[in-house]
Amino acid sequence: MLEHLNPAAAAPRRVVIIGAGGFVGGSIRARLESDGVATLALTRKEVDLLQAGAAAKLAGLLRPGDAVVLVSAVAPAKTVSVLMDNLRMAQAVCDAVAGLELSHLLYISSDAVYADDQNPVTEFSYCAPSTLHGMMHAARELMLKSATTAPIAFLRPTLVYGASDPHGGYGPNRFRRQAEKGEPITIFGEGEERRDHILVDDVAALAALILRHRSRGALNAVTGVSTSFHEIARMVASQAGGRVEVKSVPRPGPRPHLLHRFFDITQCHQAFPGFRFTPLAEGLAQSLRRK
Repeated sequence: MLEHLNPAAAAPRRVVIIGAGGFVGGSIRARLESDGVATLALTRKEVDLLQAGAAAKLAGLLRPGDAVVLVSAVAPAKTVSVLMDNLRMAQAVCDAVAGLELSHLLYISSDAVYADDQNPVTEFSYCAPSTLHGMMHAARELMLKSATTAPIAFLRPTLVYGASDPHGGYGPNRFRRQAEKGEPITIFGEGEERRDHILVDDVAALAALILRHRSRGALNAVTGVSTSFHEIARMVASQAGGRVEVKSVPRPGPRPHLLHRFFDITQCHQAFPGFRFTPLAEGLAQSLRRK
């Protein structure tokens, strides 16, 4: 859950976004800049967190009183090598912020930190990741907490989609690309797994709210609505004008043991009562228009 340290929402003096060149980081940057918030956008070009001397270089760019958003990651972390790269990146950030009086730190984590056997998932669910990707985010959260005395917030998005996504993972992002090319939209088996998906713009909006309220604690960036991949594929096909078919293909492996995942978003409603998530059909339509 979140605790707001600002009695009234106020723009931070400056927000430093580490990983501003990525899909989520770029959206957070755009949102803050559109809100008139002073930002320092750092990409790999300015600071490569895997290079020697990265911590010192980053420390030289930070000022006392900055709010820092850490988004930078090599994702998804599916191998031990990638896991270790991500931990080294986090170590550079930890070394850079140690001893610096930050006003706030926001880490963009993942719902993968939660145990698979919990349904519905809430911010009070215990963290017991079953994947290297989840372990990476859980470890980074602990590393950051140990590195600074500044208030820390963890924003844990579920599956994120949007027009500028570079990965094209199974789900809305891949389905949209297939439809744009006029190819069949392929689903594994019957596409019966149900998952929550969140538009990247909503993740950015929640990040902006957390920064303005100088919140600390954890918040899941989830809509509270889980939809089957079959239904999502049908939505995309319909929005593409019915020019493409939805085709079932054999699964590349066994059916996921976690067939459905649901979230309780009570804490989000309590933290930000006026916030409205973008419905999936509306978000898909926006993504198609922005292609």
